[in-house]
Amino acid sequence: MEELFLSRNFHVEKAYTLPVYEQGGGYAALKKAVTMGGDEIIEEVKKSNLRGRGGAGFPAGVKWSFIPRESDVPKYLTINADEGEPGTFKDRYVLELDPHRLIEGCIITAWALGIRYVYIYIRGELKLGIDRVNAAIKECYDKGYLGKNILGKGFDVDMYVHPSGGAYICGEETGMIEGLEGKPGQPRLKPPFPAVVGVFGAPTLVNNVETIQAIPFIVERGGDWWAGMGIEKNGGPKLYGLSGHIKKPGVYEAPSGITVRELLEIYGGGMLDGSELKAFIPGGSSCRVLLPDALDAQMGFETMRDAGSSMGTGCITYMDQSVCMVRLTARLAHFYHHESCGQCTPCREGSGWVAKVLDGIEEGRGRSEDIDLLHDTCDNIEGNTICALGDSISIPVRSYLELFRHEFEEHIRRGGCYFPKWWSRDRVVGELKTA
Repeated sequence: MEELFLSRNFHVEKAYTLPVYEQGGGYAALKKAVTMGGDEIIEEVKKSNLRGRGGAGFPAGVKWSFIPRESDVPKYLTINADEGEPGTFKDRYVLELDPHRLIEGCIITAWALGIRYVYIYIRGELKLGIDRVNAAIKECYDKGYLGKNILGKGFDVDMYVHPSGGAYICGEETGMIEGLEGKPGQPRLKPPFPAVVGVFGAPTLVNNVETIQAIPFIVERGGDWWAGMGIEKNGGPKLYGLSGHIKKPGVYEAPSGITVRELLEIYGGGMLDGSELKAFIPGGSSCRVLLPDALDAQMGFETMRDAGSSMGTGCITYMDQSVCMVRLTARLAHFYHHESCGQCTPCREGSGWVAKVLDGIEEGRGRSEDIDLLHDTCDNIEGNTICALGDSISIPVRSYLELFRHEFEEHIRRGGCYFPKWWSRDRVVGELKTA
């Protein structure tokens, strides 16, 4: 991209401080926003085709319009920064390197929707991100961007950072709300939805870090401009996290609609020398795995669905031929079983059974009927739980079984895994000493 937006401050020294952020035009969008009406801002966000960038992909402007204009109780904005899905690591860059962009987006959103309180719910392990956002909030209070009578408009907003409880399930929007209220992070039954009954029983907007980070640009240059930088129904550029067996892993800003191949070759530097792509996960571990023949699929919510998977968070994991798909599937199953809140029997018990059966196949105890058993168990989990965590294990597991059934069958035939254990401690230590 010729001009960077979402990542423009990632390499600017001390851009996480208010003076440096303002030198780059920071808070100009807020000053413009307070001259606009709330409905006008919402309309610009709708026109921008900005989609929720936490994985669900719901149109942001439409979601905003669900918040009631009038309310007898204060309204809340909650930012979901509980980034805990394996393979996803883009939001922490914003928290650590450009927190004022997020804060400015929050204040503009609060102005547009008449929101009084903002909570930024950050994964507890992200200590630097928590410290940077807290420091930026303090700077905003001192400057008058937060607190009472912001910019002389009679507009009050208070903002708080809330470290998460450390559980993956707290990234589910109602699980996060429960956590904010001091309860265990267990998802709620819906309806009612957070827009009506959210934090402390009040109307609540829940958005992802990257979604709100885009708001200052949309206000500054307009929704049509942002939409024009993307593809149909997917506006603007996006942050992509690239990881796996590639030369240049990291977070990169690129247009919506870029292909998986272009991200690999232009930004990721290609596969590691001697490596051949075996498969990739397009948007975090809860997405269906795809084969190299899908490399030319565009990164967009509809286009990735057409390719047989989902956009998710847009963080892609590239895997080479050394990866044992049985071992990988077992690891993912153990993660989701460990992170289940335990409310729903299909998720609590089913995820455990999936992990045990996969362990048996990997370790040489597999039976020919285990593959059908895994399919049957996933069928009984999916769609039968309060939240999407059950789907997050059943959907990807089925995709590994379908695309790599021969590996599962070969494990059973041979009596265990036949792939080298590249992740062993001796190999890692040896490689570090050599380097």
